[in-house]
Amino acid sequence: MEPATAIPSELMVHIYKETLIEAPASIVWDVLIEQSGPGLSSLDGKPMNLKLEAWPGGRWFRDLGNNTGHLWGHVQVIKPPTLLELNGPMFMSYPVISHVQYRLTEKGNSTLLALTHRVLGEMTAEHRQGANRGWEQILANIKARARKK
Repeated sequence: MEPATAIPSELMVHIYKETLIEAPASIVWDVLIEQSGPGLSSLDGKPMNLKLEAWPGGRWFRDLGNNTGHLWGHVQVIKPPTLLELNGPMFMSYPVISHVQYRLTEKGNSTLLALTHRVLGEMTAEHRQGANRGWEQILANIKARARKK
């Protein structure tokens, strides 16, 4: 039996971001679910037409109409209003697996939203750069929407 080998670092991505939102976890949760589905838009502001079936095993997919689209992943864990985990290829149409975790922790009258995105596989340079910008935009949008409610 051959010994296990370490996974080369160029095949791994680990993004961690957090933001403090001046709203209770229940409101941040509702906005997060909306933002993960029909509320998500691309970096240039175009709707992504995503749908999230918010239950264990539920699909997370881009609906392009006429039974066409792109499976982004599945709900791995859902515990409203504190934890959502999704796994799948997300926006990448090549052999890769992603795991996204949103963890919400109430801090007084605010909520700390922590996002972890891990990828294993040959992620393109364009997607590596876009993922960081995309997550920053998504968290900013969640924060802005939650503060308005």
